[in-house]
Amino acid sequence: MSAPAQGAAQRLDLVLVRLALVGAAVAVALGVFGRLHTPTGVAAHLPGFSGPLESKVWLASLAAALAVVQLVSALALYGRLPRVTAPAWTGTLHRWSGRAAFLATVPVAVHCLYALGFQAFDTRVLVHSLLGCVFFGAFTTKMLALTRRGLPGWALPLLGGLVFTTLVGLWLTSALWFFTTTGFRW
Repeated sequence: MSAPAQGAAQRLDLVLVRLALVGAAVAVALGVFGRLHTPTGVAAHLPGFSGPLESKVWLASLAAALAVVQLVSALALYGRLPRVTAPAWTGTLHRWSGRAAFLATVPVAVHCLYALGFQAFDTRVLVHSLLGCVFFGAFTTKMLALTRRGLPGWALPLLGGLVFTTLVGLWLTSALWFFTTTGFRW
């Protein structure tokens, strides 16, 4: 590799490290706030749901379903679905399903941080608290990476995969747990 090419690669590596540090700072800040904030035990009740927990698990389920749309549309955009040519609107679907998924997570995160805080009284709750922090840190890193030109081809799929994986982990440790212990309540 020539000296100018090596210098450009090192600058891109530094950009990725900086983006990851910003995401890590977001994750740590959320964790520290959640741990230091005294949980109120209550949060806003969204109309149409029987209670705050029900609104939380259904919004988390919507976000998880939209994350699957994100995964499939990303695979189509990257040409990773066999015998499928991505329609012209796939990029628009990917962007808007991602926006909608993120918007669905905001009231859930507010409820978790304000009403419950960062908890560690059992393994499921600790894993859920950690995943929540990592999700928003990974999401921040991915959104910042989208504005950078010249990143390696693996960077966005890796970050998107991390966002997807943490969101699915959050759903498994919250909504699925809720549905299996209390049933499907609206």
